[in-house]
Amino acid sequence: MNFFYWLGYHLSRLLAQLFFGFRIIHRERVIQTGPVILAMNHQSFLDPPLAGNTCDRPIYFLAKKSLMDVPILGWLLPKLNVIPVNLEGSDRSALKALLRILSAGECALVFPEGSRTPDGNLQPALPGLGLLIAKTRAPVVPMRIFGGYDAWPIHGKLRLSGKITIVVGEPLYFSDVDFTNGGKDLYMRLSQRVMDAIAALQLA
Repeated sequence: MNFFYWLGYHLSRLLAQLFFGFRIIHRERVIQTGPVILAMNHQSFLDPPLAGNTCDRPIYFLAKKSLMDVPILGWLLPKLNVIPVNLEGSDRSALKALLRILSAGECALVFPEGSRTPDGNLQPALPGLGLLIAKTRAPVVPMRIFGGYDAWPIHGKLRLSGKITIVVGEPLYFSDVDFTNGGKDLYMRLSQRVMDAIAALQLA
């Protein structure tokens, strides 16, 4: 970890525990070496830094490209392993960056839903994650965050109250069998398999 990532890693954990009683259930299930995709539902701006605390090593995030135009953030975010994404249509540069990261044996966080939930409920998966799985064959660790939407809803203000918990699921591995029946819906089927695993996770 570089200094800025190290500082953000520990500071986000400390503040989340202080204000939201933050905890991670089954953290031991996260794959800590080699290429891996962390796949989590998306509830708020708090999700990426909190998801980062599930891993002992740096992970890479996607964020909308416009954030790079914000003073200070545009300088800081790349130091926190943030990859800018153009939300207007597909962004091949973001996909290529994720492919490079996973090919190098690193860890990337992906939100199968594509964007934050508008109502706190799980949203349908998009095929982007399936495409990434098909291209890399990287294992996926499904994770589900609870309480993030209540803390910072998409059209609301940050509320320093409530509880936030991330539940980590068993890793999903993919073999040649998973890709034998290709077709146009392959990517969608792969994404949905991960989304189903996320939906199955519940608070203990």
